[in-house]
Formats: sequence, C-alpha cells, structure tokens
Amino acid sequence: MSKRLSIAILSILVFLLLVMFHPQRLVEAAPAASVGAQAGTPRTVYVHLFEWRYADVARECETYLGPKGFAAVQVSPPHEHLHIASEGYPWWERYQVVSYTINSRSGDRAAFQDMVERCNAVGVDIYADAVINHMSGYEGAPSFGGSTWSHYTYPGIYAGADFHYCGTPGHEINNYGDRWNVQNCELENLADLKTEDTYVRNRIRAYLSDLLSLGVDGFRIDAAKHIPAGDLDAILTGLARVPEGDAPFVFQEVIEAHGEPIQGDEYFGTGDVTEFLYGQEMYRIFGSGNVAEVSSFNDSKPGFMPSVHAMVFTDNHDKQRGHGGGGSYLTYKDGAKYALANVLMLAWPYGYPQVMSSYAFTDTDAGPPGTGGVIRAIYDSPTDTTPDCFGDWVCEHRWAAIGNMVAFRNATAHNFDVSDWWTNGYDAVAFGRGNVGYVVINGESFAVSRTFQTSMPAGTYCNVTDGELNAAGTGCTGTSITVDAGGRFTATVNAMASIAIHEGQKVTGGGGNTATVTFKVNATTYWGQNVYVVGNQTALGNWNPCNGVPMSAATYPVWSGTVSLPANTPIEFKFVKWEGSCQNVQWESSIGNRSLTTPASGGSMTTPTYNWNIP
Repeated sequence: MSKRLSIAILSILVFLLLVMFHPQRLVEAAPAASVGAQAGTPRTVYVHLFEWRYADVARECETYLGPKGFAAVQVSPPHEHLHIASEGYPWWERYQVVSYTINSRSGDRAAFQDMVERCNAVGVDIYADAVINHMSGYEGAPSFGGSTWSHYTYPGIYAGADFHYCGTPGHEINNYGDRWNVQNCELENLADLKTEDTYVRNRIRAYLSDLLSLGVDGFRIDAAKHIPAGDLDAILTGLARVPEGDAPFVFQEVIEAHGEPIQGDEYFGTGDVTEFLYGQEMYRIFGSGNVAEVSSFNDSKPGFMPSVHAMVFTDNHDKQRGHGGGGSYLTYKDGAKYALANVLMLAWPYGYPQVMSSYAFTDTDAGPPGTGGVIRAIYDSPTDTTPDCFGDWVCEHRWAAIGNMVAFRNATAHNFDVSDWWTNGYDAVAFGRGNVGYVVINGESFAVSRTFQTSMPAGTYCNVTDGELNAAGTGCTGTSITVDAGGRFTATVNAMASIAIHEGQKVTGGGGNTATVTFKVNATTYWGQNVYVVGNQTALGNWNPCNGVPMSAATYPVWSGTVSLPANTPIEFKFVKWEGSCQNVQWESSIGNRSLTTPASGGSMTTPTYNWNIP
C-alpha cells in the first residue's frame, strides 16, 4: 500500500541537502513516490487505464502492473452515470453524474472492491477519478443504473437548492477571465454543485469516504479549477484511507491559461496539480523545437510548477481528443515519436508521471470498444494471462519502450538529478542519473553513433527500451550495452530510437562481467576490401554491418579481431566484407547465423578459424 506522503517528506529533505551540495543541478526537487510490494523499491509512475472494466484492471495489476513496478492505476469514474445511446455511448457520459452509487459500465460495487483488493495485494494503488464539481447536463437520457433524475433534482442526493444559478444564458460559463463566473456557472451545461454549502460538502465527503472504505488510495479531482480551493480543502480535510488511517493521495485537474485568474498554485494546499504545459512542451520540442530543450524542464522554467506538486503526462484522455482547452499533444497516433517522448518523460527527473493507456478512436466522442454501451473484455477469463492489446485497445503502457522504463524511473528515483549531459544541440540528447541509470534519446531523422560517457559501473546492461534480462539474468532479450571501466560505451542509436540502462538490469555476475573473444575467419578479398564481424550485441554493431568490428589481415587470408562481450551469454554473429565507407557490403549468404557462448566473467576464448560462407 502507498507510503507516498512519507516519501514526499523524505524527498524534501533530500532536496534541501542537494541544494546545499549541488547548486548547479538542472532539476530542483524529487517527486513524491509510493512504495510497493517490493521492499525498498520506490514506485514512481502511475497509469490511466482509460475506460477499462474493473475485472480487467484487477487482472492487469496481477499480470503486468505489479511485476513491472507501477505505483498506481487511475480508473474511470466509479459513480452511476448517464447511458446515452443517441450519442453512441460516448466516453464523456462517465462524467455525467446521476448518483454516488458505485455502479458504472466498468463494473458494480463488488467488481470495484475486488479490483482494489487484488491490485493492492500486488503493491498497486487505485486512484479513483472523482467527479464532484457537478452532476449531469445531458437532458433526457437514462442512467446506467436506472436511477431517476432531472437537471437539478437527484432523489435522495440533491435538490434544486444545492446548485448554482449564476444568471448567464443557460447559467453557463461565458468569461474565463472572471473567477466567480468560472466557479459558479455551469461547465458545458453540467449542473454546478454549491460546494460552499455544508450539506453539499458533507454529501461529497460521504461519497469519497465510501470509496476509501473500499480501499481506494487516492483521487483525481475532476474539474478542480471550477471548485474554489477553500471548498476543496473543507471537503478533503480529515478524509483517511482504510485501514491505514493516513490521508489519501490527491491530485487536481487545473487547466491553467495565461492571464486567467485561477492558477494551479492555489491548489497546492489540497494536493498535487496536473501540469498541462508539460505535454504541450513535449509536443513542441519533438516538433518545431529541439529535444535538447528538455534541459530546461525544471522548477525554474516559466509556466512550470514545482516538481513536488506536478503531475505530468505526454497526453491524457481529454488532450488526446482535443478536449479540455487548447494546446497540441503527442498521442499513440504519433507512433515512434510518442514512444520516444514517453521514454524521455520517464527518464527526466521532474514531476510524478502518468502513462496513458488508450483505446483507438477516430471520432473524438467515441466510447470504448464494445457493443450497446457494454465494454468489451480485454481479458477473456479470470485466468487469462494475455490481454487483447495493440488493436482496438492500444495499451501504450505495454509498449516495451514505455513499460520497461517504469523500472528505470523506480531504480533512479533516489538519484533525482541529471549528470553526464550531452547533446548535439538539436534532437539528440543523453544524460545520466548519477551511477544508477543512463539514457540516450535520438529524435533525429538519422542514426547517431558515438562513445557516451556515463557514471555507471563497468558491466553489461540490458537496453530496456527494447528488452530486459532473461529469466536467468545471464543475458538480455533485446540489445545489450557494455560499459567499460571508465564508464564509457559506444553505440549507434537509430533515428527515433533510444537506449536506457539502469542498475536493475545488469547482467548477472558483477564486476566488469565481460569476456574477451577473438574471432578468426579465412576469407579472400580484393584490394580495398576488408572483413568485419557483426552480430546481436552492441559491441558487434547490433547487426549493422557498417558498425561491425574490423578484423586484421596480418595473417592473410586468415583475418582476426578481438572484442569484449557480455560474459556467459549466447552470441549470434556473421562475417561481412565491405570497402570504403561501408560500400558494396557482402554478407555470408549461404549459411545461417553463427553462434557461440562467451566464457565466464573475465574469461577469454578464440574461435576456430571459420571459412568464409561455409558452415
């Protein structure tokens, strides 16, 4: 269960020490974090499983989110809502409140509680999307649970006297430059609750307390900007999680706009605040700007709130669809660029990041996959281990480059600072998190090859943006990076690709954990043509013949070349010939990949003398 509050206090103490001893650092403070089931391992990323069924959320916690180290899941509003067939059961019907009964198209009260208990059991907290500014606004539609209602009458809950009537046409907001208008008029015809009234406050508190009694750990306060900060303080003060007894984690949706009277810092006293400018800036630096500008993503950046208060994201459910005010944001539709932006967000030390998990859409009002307003299951059965992802359900959180970066942020959370900064001045950057992590982001349209200086201990690490340790911990399922005794590694990073390594993904063995292999091949060549060995390791060029290891012709026609590789690791390789600057490349074409297993750490071996293109 969450210990986020206590870690927030610890983070502030760490911040004060860093100010004293590291005055030149790029970022100013560490985010609050929650501690999961893995003792001593902070969990620092949450995911929004937008419009998922509660049964599927529970299964996802058990099969993926818990093992991957996610801190929490934000789930769609659990209250009873409208069910609007005439609009095709849109996503926004979830924000049309009819009652505070826990019964939505994601599941009933029993399903909700089962989800909370199962997620908490694997160290994943539940944040409920709390819609408390308003009730419904869409006239004439039935509710999901069958309750009767009208715009200003909700039997047993609210009557006409419990709402604002501000006097504008339709009582709707018509001046965002006027604080009173924004907080006392209706947002999109949604009946605006009189949150300054004691009865209304107590009714909302009863709803939130009910969710806490079911084990909920925190709340996203929807439309918080439209509720005065003092009203929210009165509603939230004294609420406690069950059974812990401490305050729930709260973050508040405050869409700031330049020149408007209501700003996010008003709400710091009641919780964290969504930093909408962050996603806009991510869109800009990956588009018209330069990725190198991420170096200014810190407390002193104009418009950014302090890191300790900021909830950050590349996109959210509103911004994906162009809703919730202006601004442009990257989404899953941007493919590799979107993945790269998320890698950068999860690597860069600022704020508490949200990963978005969506369903595919073209109509910005479209509801989740399903028929007749019933959400289609993502898991076929309670024992299914393979979710129906990467189609109608996009599941960005399961993209390898995103999901594996959660462990990177967890591993580097205690070193919330930037070291070993490098950039080409444009769209390629690299930086470390002290001696516990290092990342390279290449937003260029061309590959970047260089030797990177890190503060990492020598050893072989898995590049978590394309793989992870195998079950035995003796190798990587994707590419590996070998760091030498000086903290350096050489790599080619393809266009719109990345490398990320951290202490939690080091190949078993400790120390340098490398072995020396001398390759030999009998191969005839013509003048100007040379032989190279290339294979499935970074040190072997990751199958890029132009980055292969050059071999010596000192004993021609036998060529030899020596390279340091991960110890005790299966290696696949071939020999290639080319001339000039990687021209007229010739592969060994009549054989499959050659293979060997490297010796134990510190060992060495020499291969047999292979014959070119002969098994």
